[in-house]
Amino acid sequence: MKETVPARRIGNVQEYYFSVKLKEIAQMNAQGADVINLGIGSPDLPPAREVTDTLAAEASDARAHGYQPYVGIPQLREAWANWYRRWYGVQFNPANEVLPLMGSKEGIMHISMAFVNEGDAVLVPNPGYPTYTSVSKLVGAEIINYNLCAENGWQPDFDELEERHSRGEINLDAVKLMWCNYPNMPTGANGSIELFEKIVAFGKKYGIVVCHDNPYSFILNDNPVSIMEVEGAKEICIELNSMSKSHNMPGWRLGVLVSNSRFVEWVLRVKSNMDSGMFRPVQLAAVKALEAPKEWHLQMNSVYAARKALAQEILESVGAQVAPGQTGLFLWGKVAGKGVDVCDRVLYDAKVFITPGFIFGSNGENYVRISLCANEDTLRRALGRIKENVK
Repeated sequence: MKETVPARRIGNVQEYYFSVKLKEIAQMNAQGADVINLGIGSPDLPPAREVTDTLAAEASDARAHGYQPYVGIPQLREAWANWYRRWYGVQFNPANEVLPLMGSKEGIMHISMAFVNEGDAVLVPNPGYPTYTSVSKLVGAEIINYNLCAENGWQPDFDELEERHSRGEINLDAVKLMWCNYPNMPTGANGSIELFEKIVAFGKKYGIVVCHDNPYSFILNDNPVSIMEVEGAKEICIELNSMSKSHNMPGWRLGVLVSNSRFVEWVLRVKSNMDSGMFRPVQLAAVKALEAPKEWHLQMNSVYAARKALAQEILESVGAQVAPGQTGLFLWGKVAGKGVDVCDRVLYDAKVFITPGFIFGSNGENYVRISLCANEDTLRRALGRIKENVK
């Protein structure tokens, strides 16, 4: 019988690190280990009460269960447009410049399929969210990593990129997309209008579509900003946003893409062939969530601030140096030696899981990351275990 083999693209990617590691942790727990998981950025706090009340009320309507528009219901598009205007001061036409998504991770695939031909080059940060790399591989792109390092504030070094271009090491004229992410995951470096102006200018110089992934701007951040605030950004930029982190709704799969109407229409051609719309009550609950006042976000951040202090103690207890001023849902620390060795020691000796930085790229090899998605009691237990068991 002829052997069945997978598509060649499957050979270019591996199972997501957390998928593999969580299976190992589940096996350890089945054997009685009781591992404390501080690796995953899945908020443990609930959405606002009015959000879940809206979901329950709308789901009880017998008319709510049919297929929904591929572009999202008008109320949700309008809510996202209002949200961008309210928080970032940016105007989008809800009819054709706002595209609700089933999570921003799906948006990475939609954008890549809409813009990247096989062999096109894509700029991906190192370190950076692993999905930028894996999706680029799945669509057959040539990946060009650009370095982020502590010495440069974890910002792109455009001089280095242009020097590599002038030496013929890379061809920036062949680059179709550039992925960036501020507040940055995994490093916690914050974004700024000045940084975004540089990124937009670089994209325009080389005709690169800049894709900014912006799910963390409300977490431990006094000044949420969007790349779309830069003059002319809409011409060349796409921004993804998500309700997973900012509104405690990771399992709901709610995100958005904003850009000019032409880019949105191209992405919609892909998206409309991959899903059949979101459950209407979920969309209406999202509308309610997007109305959350500033006070709700301040309350969430007071919780995360207390957790961050404990997370820093944990990282310092394993010998990590933690840079001040980090934003977002994680804390990033530099260790002596390889981060994966530290993480394995903590996992197997103290039964606490933290994330090794190498999974985000080679520039993260000497780093570890901890999630703030665990309550203070859990963080204290983890700290006690590490102090008692990790030498």
